[in-house]
Order: sequence, then C-alpha cells, then structure tokens
Amino acid sequence: MRSSRASVSRRRRKRQPERFSDFPLIPMTHDSLVSLSAVDARRLIGERRISPVELLDACIARIEAINPAVNAMAATCFERARDEARRAEAAVMRGEPLGLLHGLPVGVKDLEETAGVLTTYGSTRFRANVPDEDNAMVARIRAAGAIVTAKTNTPEMGAGANTRNDVWGATGNPFAPLLNAGGSSGGSAVALATDMLPLCTGSDTGGSLRIPAALCGVVGLRPSPGLVPADRRELGWSPLTVSGPMARTVADVRLLLAAQAGFDARDPLGYEVDSAALAARRPVDASTLRIGYTDDFGVCALDDASRATFRAKIARIARHVAVCEPVAIDMTDVDRCFDVVRAQQFVAQFAQTYERDPSLLGPNTRANYEMGASMTLGDAVWAHTTQTTLYRRFQALMARYDVILSPTVSVTPFPWSQWHLAAINGKPLDTYYRWLGLTYLVSLMTNPALSLPCGVDHVGMPFGVQLIGPLRGERRLLDVSEALEAAFGADDALQRPTPDLSALAEPVPELRSIVTAPPVMAS
Repeated sequence: MRSSRASVSRRRRKRQPERFSDFPLIPMTHDSLVSLSAVDARRLIGERRISPVELLDACIARIEAINPAVNAMAATCFERARDEARRAEAAVMRGEPLGLLHGLPVGVKDLEETAGVLTTYGSTRFRANVPDEDNAMVARIRAAGAIVTAKTNTPEMGAGANTRNDVWGATGNPFAPLLNAGGSSGGSAVALATDMLPLCTGSDTGGSLRIPAALCGVVGLRPSPGLVPADRRELGWSPLTVSGPMARTVADVRLLLAAQAGFDARDPLGYEVDSAALAARRPVDASTLRIGYTDDFGVCALDDASRATFRAKIARIARHVAVCEPVAIDMTDVDRCFDVVRAQQFVAQFAQTYERDPSLLGPNTRANYEMGASMTLGDAVWAHTTQTTLYRRFQALMARYDVILSPTVSVTPFPWSQWHLAAINGKPLDTYYRWLGLTYLVSLMTNPALSLPCGVDHVGMPFGVQLIGPLRGERRLLDVSEALEAAFGADDALQRPTPDLSALAEPVPELRSIVTAPPVMAS
C-alpha cells in the first residue's frame, strides 16, 4: 500500500503545473497588459493569471514604439530585466512568498543610483557612471520584487522643472511633444502617461514629483521627509528633498510608497514605518470631506487663465464634498526663505566641482551654486527662523480641514525649448524657478502633498490639483485622494485625461537635437 500511495503521489507531482503556460492565463494583448494598473497586475501575477515575463515584454514593446516620440527614457537594462522577470515567474511557480511589487516593471529616475545600470544625473560629467550599489530606496523596491527596467530622464542634477539635458536630450509632453513635460521627474511622468511602465520613482525639492505629474495627467506624491529613506543626501538633516512614488492612480501610488517607505539608520530624518498599515486603504465618503482651497496662498505667481481653470474645477469639486471654502494665510517672505534653504543644498553638493571648473556645471546648477555661495550665516539663520514661523502658521490652518487644495502648476505647459518661464501675466519673474511657488511653498511646510489629475485646462492640456494632507499624514491623504479620484472619475470635467498614442507613432527628432555627444547606454 505504501508503494502504491507513493506511486500515486509521484504521478500527482508530475501533473503539477510547472510553467505559467500550464495555467489558464488571461488572454491579453500587449496593449491590454500595459494598461493594467499596478495593483491589478500584481494581483494577477500572484494568481498566476499573467506572467511577469509577458508583462515586461509588453512594457518593452511599448517603450520601443512610443519613446522615440517623447524621449522619456535614459539608460535601459532590458536584458537584465528579462532575466529578473524569468526568476520572478519561477518564484511564483514555486509558491514562494511574494513581495509587494513582485514582477512589476519599474522606472527609476536618473537621479537615483542603480547598481549595474548607468546613472548620469543628466550630467555630461557622469556619462559613464555605473554605480556598484543601489541607493536605499532602490534597494527597498527591488527587495519588494520590483524589476528595474529603465532609468527615466531628468534635467541636469534635477535643477529645474523642464526635463532636458545634454546627455539624453529633452522629454516632450505626451499630449504635445514639443511642450514641456515638467520636471525634474519628467521622464517618469511621461513613461506613466503613455503606459510604458506601471510604476516610476521620482524625487521632489520644490515640486519635482508634483509638477510633471500635473502636466502629464498622472499622480505624484511628495511624502513626509524621512518616510522614504535617503542615504546619500549631503545635508541629511534638511527636510527639503524627498523621494517618492508616481503612478497613474492613487492606489498604485500607495502600493509603491508602501514598498519605498521604511527606516534606514543612514537617514537622520528616518523613522519606523508600518508598511502594512500604509498599504491598507480605509474607505472615505467624499461627501463628508472638509476642503479648504487657495488659488495662490496669497503670494504665488499664477497665470490668469490657470486661475480661471482652477476656480471652475473648484466649483465642480464643491458638488462632491461637504465643505469647500477659500482659506487665507500670511506666507510673507516664503520666496526668499525657499531661495536660501534650497541654495544650501547646492553649495553642499557642488562646491568642489565649481571650485575646480565652473563650466563643468550647467547653467541652472551653476546659478544655484553661486546664489548659495553668496549667502551668509545670517541668511541661513533668518531662513530657518522664517520657515519655522510659516510652518506653525500653516499647521494651525491645516487642522481645520481634511485637505487643502491649490493648483499644482501656475501655467499651462510652455515649449521645452524655452529653458524656463520668464514672466507670468506680463510680470517678469526674478529667478528661473519662481513659477514653481505653488509647490515649493508646500515643500517648506513638510506636509505630504499629492498632485491629482483634474481634467484639462483652457487649452486642453492636463490640469492637476495639489492636495495637501496633515503633518505625517500620508495614510489620510491617500484615503482622501482615492475618494476624490473616484468622484472626479464620474465627472466629465474632472476625470483624468489620457494622451492620444496614435499621435505619438512617429519619432520627434527635435527632442534629441540638444545632445552634444552620444550617451553611454547600459546593457
């Protein structure tokens, strides 16, 4: 009897499926695979209904078809990614525990170090820079099962909200490739908007996650300082620059954030995180929400047409919530405060390079360094004192609402061939990044903030609203954002726009024309 049972057991083992093709896979085209949300793709991989290999192949096919028209990608690592996808499939077949991002292709902004994959920071000085190790955030998402597929384009050293550099060229807006896609996480936003990848990383100092998300019709979250570990930032005690998630939906942003977040002792601002709690959605009834809104915080430059668009959006949003009322707050001196706090980072990062040869830095990076080098200790003390005063004032206002809303961006996209915006409503701007005031003001407050797609603007380009959440309140902000996203989806004037991919079938040579020499490609 024992021999008979053993024989039956062996026969049963032989009949166990050994490949994904042995399961009743969902028949999907490449187009239907790349249009899956990250949450759905991860669930279907876990259920053995789609293969990580097929999903990756579909993403690579979309990149090869669409990227020549928008130039969102920097280095690619397709062969390594295919090997990791095969191993991800095998792990599913073996019944191994699967991470939050198991088998999902991900794009990593080219400011983030990636082991074995070219990392240029958009700078010609780093054309051949291939790091030996992942930085802390990249290591976390890879440990969660993410398959790093490509690096996404960024301006040199992340300086500016126009994604163009002399290594990879310019990134075009997917709704109009000769217009600005925003920055500095522009490549990530465009890759998401065109379904090249289901998830991408970004980073944010003065709006670099939120601005491209708004201009390209996707979701970008600036998390609280220290939530996503930063192990290589020169000014580790500064809360200004953070890394965070970008995706097409709030649920997908939540999924990536849960994998990115975590304590790392190398980050002085880091703290312990309950990733499971962060990942868990708590349903919110949009009709119960209390929302405060502001056009411009009383101090930020805002184009008249964008102001009118925002007011029209607010009138529609008010129909879906309990309270939607204007707020006023004194944010005097916020521009100069940001100038000083931001400039300190450039001094810390680029002093040695500038002293060796200023021409090694691009114009934006060089201008920022020179601004910082001219400042005094008195300037720094004033800035941090002012930031503290404004912070306390803002938190008192925030306590009255679930979220505070503002426009994410002050203007409709302008041509990427224009380095930056010179004037708003005919009034000259005193520095190249002053048109980013709506987002950098919030960076100084340190509250988490999310840009949510909210229909289109007066010329039919994507429009985003900035949702500012309570201090260290990512869970609440994400819950509220999902509720509003659902409400927006049922309203023709507010639902997320998507680009016409058929209009991106042909390459746009101008996007590569600013490259001064061929970039080094990873395998």
